[in-house]
Amino acid sequence: MADLKGKVALVTGGGTGIGKGIAERFHSLGMHVALAGLDQARDAANQYHGRNMGGFTAAKSTAAGLGDRALAIEADVTDPAQVAAMTRATIDAFGRIDVLVNGAGVITAKPIEDVTEADWDSIMDVNAKGTFLTNQAVVAEMRRQGDGGRIINIASIAGKLGVPLLTHYCASKWAVIGFSISLSKEVAKEGITVNCLCPGIVGTQMWTLLSQTFAQPGESEADSYRRSVEAFTPQGVPQTEADMADMTVYLATAAHVTGQAFAVDGGASH
Repeated sequence: MADLKGKVALVTGGGTGIGKGIAERFHSLGMHVALAGLDQARDAANQYHGRNMGGFTAAKSTAAGLGDRALAIEADVTDPAQVAAMTRATIDAFGRIDVLVNGAGVITAKPIEDVTEADWDSIMDVNAKGTFLTNQAVVAEMRRQGDGGRIINIASIAGKLGVPLLTHYCASKWAVIGFSISLSKEVAKEGITVNCLCPGIVGTQMWTLLSQTFAQPGESEADSYRRSVEAFTPQGVPQTEADMADMTVYLATAAHVTGQAFAVDGGASH
């Protein structure tokens, strides 16, 4: 799969942020790309401070900008029926799935005593259960196709490091890493690789929320973001969607790299 031209990728969370950057890079390499997103979340436990996330609207806009070989799909990754329909829509449009990128994810930041059971369930549902459901559906198709495949589950350096106020989020991303390593061993002999991408500090909507949460008294959101970058990143600069796309392309083409969790974080996690 060293040459990605003509291959098919399904990217959840593909309309915004890291998912969008990855989808656009794949498309630029000649791939067919299905971008999945959700406009209305089941609850408000997310970085958008409400149920209106606009993910499908963003996916439609991104797909329209890409033109040919791009498709937007509305799907809630926590719903098995919608995940099955998303997988089928990709195959109906493009014939197969060669690469799955799980980019859909949510975050909230709260002291442990303020984390409700509903908060916990929402974060785990999207980040961990959503990863399980999409992997389950796509692995079945890759097995049916019989010629391998690539799965990249987006975790986080929060899945490697503990972070104050993010106990529930960290738990969900540790779960993604553990799940991915286990699955990689299960499907290894079938030519399917499973790896994790662990972003550092990327200026997405998630970090908008975190910059607001971590701001010191009198500190602006922008100043809070810069302080976080300087404090946590040895290189002293944030990472970008393009950085994440670089690693994803590598993982989509590497035949013998599997069961790994790659941090792209400017040295923050070691």
